[in-house]
Amino acid sequence: MLYQNDEFIKAKDLSFVGVLHDLKKSRTAMQPVFEAFTNALEAIKIKSKGAKGYKGEIKISLVAKERIDGGKEFESLSITDNGIGFNDQEFQRFNTFKLTTKGFKNLGSGRIQYVHFFQSATVDSYFESEKKFWHRNFVVSKREEFLRLNAIVKHRFCNEIETELNETTIKFEGLIDNSNVYNELNEMVLKQKLLERYLPYLCHNSNKLPKISIEFYEQTELKGTATISKSDIPPIDKKDKISINYYHKTAKGIEKKDEKENFFIEAFKIEQSLLNENKLNLVSKNEVIEDSAILLESLSQHDQIKGYKYLFLVSSDFIDARDTNLRGELNILNRDSFYKDAFSNDSEIFIEDIQSEVNSKINEMYPEIENVKRKHAEDFEKLKEMFLLDDETAESITISINDSETDILKKFYEAEAKKEAAIDATLKKSMDNLNNLDTRSPNYDEELKKEINILVNAIPLQNKLALTHYVARRKLILDLFDKILMRELNVQQQKENYDEALIHNLLFQKGSTDASDSDLWMINEDFIYFKGSSEKRLSKLEIDGKPVFKKSFSDEEERYLSSLGEDRKIKRPDVLLFPEEGKCIIIEFKAPHVNASDHLTQIDKYANFIRNYTEDEFQITTFYGYLLGENIEPRDVLGAVSRYEQSYQFDYLFRPSENVIGFDGRTNGSIYSEVIKYSTLLQRARQRNKIFINKLNQIRK
Repeated sequence: MLYQNDEFIKAKDLSFVGVLHDLKKSRTAMQPVFEAFTNALEAIKIKSKGAKGYKGEIKISLVAKERIDGGKEFESLSITDNGIGFNDQEFQRFNTFKLTTKGFKNLGSGRIQYVHFFQSATVDSYFESEKKFWHRNFVVSKREEFLRLNAIVKHRFCNEIETELNETTIKFEGLIDNSNVYNELNEMVLKQKLLERYLPYLCHNSNKLPKISIEFYEQTELKGTATISKSDIPPIDKKDKISINYYHKTAKGIEKKDEKENFFIEAFKIEQSLLNENKLNLVSKNEVIEDSAILLESLSQHDQIKGYKYLFLVSSDFIDARDTNLRGELNILNRDSFYKDAFSNDSEIFIEDIQSEVNSKINEMYPEIENVKRKHAEDFEKLKEMFLLDDETAESITISINDSETDILKKFYEAEAKKEAAIDATLKKSMDNLNNLDTRSPNYDEELKKEINILVNAIPLQNKLALTHYVARRKLILDLFDKILMRELNVQQQKENYDEALIHNLLFQKGSTDASDSDLWMINEDFIYFKGSSEKRLSKLEIDGKPVFKKSFSDEEERYLSSLGEDRKIKRPDVLLFPEEGKCIIIEFKAPHVNASDHLTQIDKYANFIRNYTEDEFQITTFYGYLLGENIEPRDVLGAVSRYEQSYQFDYLFRPSENVIGFDGRTNGSIYSEVIKYSTLLQRARQRNKIFINKLNQIRK
């Protein structure tokens, strides 16, 4: 034998103190029992391969003791099986930490859970080796005498015996932390926990189960017995199969082959009290793969239909052929891995095809599941509507049917957060590109829209696209306006008098008659809704297709319109707007370096032209004038022969209503005027746009 009597099995390449610290105690209190029960099943499975007529047995003995208060308290739990036993090979496996090769007692981490929960786990094993029978006994513990020698296993003895006995018992004693889970155990409670934990395995192996019995003792008195047999296991509700195509690599890429493989689906409809979660598992060589690489798409783990949950087990010769030496792992590739792996098989069935085809068949087998899937989709749409989650982000993230509403929202917000970094870079690039814009260029609108679209596409907001576009465009225009005022555009480095033309075209393109496509909102939000024109010759001005100015004038009118060597009919006000019948808005732009106060009467003259020389049907009597510039000295304006007053809220001046004199029998009109700095307009507009931005930020949060 490889091991000496009374030998501590010392670790050579690791520290058990460190391992116990890093490998935390399981949150599942029953985990040590589950580990031992799994080992018993595997020991029986190994034994059955070489023994004809062999029938496996597992017996669990649960012992409780009475407390002073009359209640009961856990004392010990033993699991006995008649499997292969702890021969040298299996004992060596048990002592190899995190051994992943298949075989009895091969995890290595299970014994860590033993010592986390119990002061000792004693193993007594009778087995056959080399045509002799042996008795091995060892203890698993993290008591100080063990850890001092960097060990958690003490091999007490292994002796040859005369009796032909094949039996292994592991006994857990000395519960480290008082646990109600263990104190409340009896034969029926333990049976229920085992059924819940091992139901997929039991369902798949219902025709070849070992005999499983549970005995519950109080002290030495037998209080109850229970068994787990085929009658406890839900029968197969439905069976079906699907055929999935192989693929192979060609010079053109990956192509489908005519060759197919059959996959068999066993479906179990189980009362929700017995099955905690809906499950879909692959089965390899009669072993249920716990962490299968395919997901159940139509049901969440916690969905139930009329009190039932569902278990689906998928088996195939293909799955068996893709088994590996690593516990619980199958070598089934996805498309991308198959394409990149130079050493992959000549042909392959992809894991995503298995998932897709299996789930499609499940929906066909159970139409009621398709209804649940549809409800999940409806709930998801309601969630999107409630929180204004946009479709683009929804498409960029993976939503599992098992995700709670909190999980879904978290994924959305995480996706949006990732976009934030891209926003800054895109915004920075758009700001840099503003330097190259020229509002006089024939392609200005196209170039501006290009930058706006780039910005809009980058902003991860869950509001309507129109509102996003609205705010994004305004921000871009405000920043461009600021750059013009600061003379930062490349075109401004070429000539001084470009400034006025740039500002004019920014706010309302010269020659345009569509105020709705302008940026006059910077002056007043309502202006973009009015009819109007930009730098239109007065004699050519039209409203609703009708000429505004007279076609013929009296002799006196003709004299005035051409007096002093001027042709007043070809005058071009920068902007004229007509908000409603009888009203007109006149806007004049001055270059930032020009003293705007030198042009105080210009708007008044235009108002007089419009009041007196238009067709009779256009009786415009109310005017609003805006003289815009940057080089404004308030004392120049206030000192002029006028009634301008200074506003206390913003840096602008205004003149209350003044008469617009009517000639030749026309009544007087009135005009209200403002003299405003461009920087004041920018300040006003930024405050208005900030309201929208704050609103969008609130929506995003």
